[in-house]
Amino acid sequence: MNENEPMFGRCLPRNNLSFLVKDTFICNSLQRMATVKFRLKSASKRENTIYIYLSMGRGHLFEVRTGFAILPQDWQVKNGLPKQNTAENKVLYSDLKQLDSYVTDAINRGQSKGELIDKFWLEQKVFDCFNRVLKTDQEILVNHIQYIIDNAHTRIVRGRNTVGLSVSRVKGYQTFLSIVKQYQLHIKRTIRLTEISNLFVEDFTRWLLNTHKCAMSYAGKQIDNLKTVCIDAERLGIPVHPFARNIQSFTEANEDRYIITLSFEEQRLIREAKMPNNSLENASKWLLIGCELGQRGEDFLSVTANRFRQTNGFFTVDVLQKKTKKEVTIAVMKPDIIAILETAMPHQISLQKFNIYIKQVCKIAGLDELTQGYKVMLNTDKKRRKVFGKYPKWELITSHSCRRSFATNYYKKIATPILMGITGHSREGTFLKYINKHIDKDDNATLFALQYQKMMNG
Repeated sequence: MNENEPMFGRCLPRNNLSFLVKDTFICNSLQRMATVKFRLKSASKRENTIYIYLSMGRGHLFEVRTGFAILPQDWQVKNGLPKQNTAENKVLYSDLKQLDSYVTDAINRGQSKGELIDKFWLEQKVFDCFNRVLKTDQEILVNHIQYIIDNAHTRIVRGRNTVGLSVSRVKGYQTFLSIVKQYQLHIKRTIRLTEISNLFVEDFTRWLLNTHKCAMSYAGKQIDNLKTVCIDAERLGIPVHPFARNIQSFTEANEDRYIITLSFEEQRLIREAKMPNNSLENASKWLLIGCELGQRGEDFLSVTANRFRQTNGFFTVDVLQKKTKKEVTIAVMKPDIIAILETAMPHQISLQKFNIYIKQVCKIAGLDELTQGYKVMLNTDKKRRKVFGKYPKWELITSHSCRRSFATNYYKKIATPILMGITGHSREGTFLKYINKHIDKDDNATLFALQYQKMMNG
C-alpha cells in the first residue's frame, strides 16, 4: 500500500480489519456498520412472514420478505431466529443462517465493486441465495395463487355470473397459499405448475394427512384448490401438467362424518337457562336465532332490525349470503324467536367471540352428553388441528351447528327444495350430505302421495 494513499481510499479485506466486528465494512472514506437481522412484523398469532432487515448506518435501512413464514410461538425474538423445536424449524433455522452469511458476503463484494445497495439489491440477493425465480414467473404455483388473491375483486365467479370472490373464498386461497409454502419448505424446492403430476398429488396428499395432520375433508379441500388453481392457469395459457384436469378431490365417508346439531329440545334448554352475564345472554339469543334462520354464522350475525318485515301476514327476515351473493327471505314462525327479533334484538358480536361464548352457553344449559366429533386443539407442534374423540357436547358446538340444526330439524317436515332455498344449497345431494342423510326414494314417494291427496282434497 502506498504510504501517501489514504487508508480508507479503497475497500480492505475483512481479515485485514481486525478491529471491526462482524458484518462491518469500510469503504469510500466512510465507516458503516452493516447489520443483518431477521424479524416478524405482525402481531398476529397466525403464521407470520419472516423479514430480513439490513442496516448500513443512518438513513440506510432496508427490509424485504425472505419468502419464509413461521408461527410466532416458534420464533426467538431475542436472537431473531426460529426455535429448533421441530424438523421443519431446524431446516428454516439453517436456511436463515445461510441467507445471513450470503448477504453479508455479498455486501463486501458489492461495496468493492461500487454496487448500489438498496432494497431492490437486497431482494435480489434473497432470490439469488436460494436460486428462486421472480414473482413474475407465472409457471410457479405460489405465484398463480397470489395472482388469484390479488385479483379477487375482479374475478368472474363461474356458474353465478357475478364479479368478485367472497371474503371467505379469498381467505381459503390465502390459507391454501400458506399450506403450499409450508410444503415447499418440506420438499425444499419451488413447485412449478408443470410438475403437478399424479405422483406429485399423491405425495402432497400424504403430507397433508400424515405430516400436516389435516382432517380428511380439509385435506380434500386443499386438493380441490390445487385443481382449481391449475385449471385457472391453463385457461390463461400458462403451461400446466396434463394431469391437472384429472385431479380428484375427496372427503370422509358418510359413516365417518359427525354432524353436531341442536335439537328443538336442546334449544328449549338453552332458551330457559339463566345466563350469568350480558355477554352470554347476548350469545344465547344469537344462537337461537341462528338455529331458526338456517344461515352461515357470518350471515345471521350480520342481521339488523331493518332486515325485518311483514310478508303476506308473516314475520320475515331478509339475509344476504356473503359466500354465494344470494339474497334469501326466511319466514320466522316461532313466537319466542319473533319476540327476540322484535323487542330484544341482541347487539352485534364477532364470529370469533360468538364461537367462544356459545360453548359456555351450552355448558350452562347442561348439554354435557358425551358426543363423538372433532375438537380443535393444539398439537405437539403447537398447530391447531381437529382431533377426533368423545367430548361433552357443549365443547363441539360452533356457528356451523346453527345452519346444520335448521336443516336437520326441519328435514322431512318441510319440503327439501324449500329448505335448500333458505340454506342456499344448489343440489339436493349436497344438501343431504351436509346433514349426513341419504336420498330415500320411498320417503319421496310417500311425500308426493300425501301432497297430492292434500291438493285434491282442496
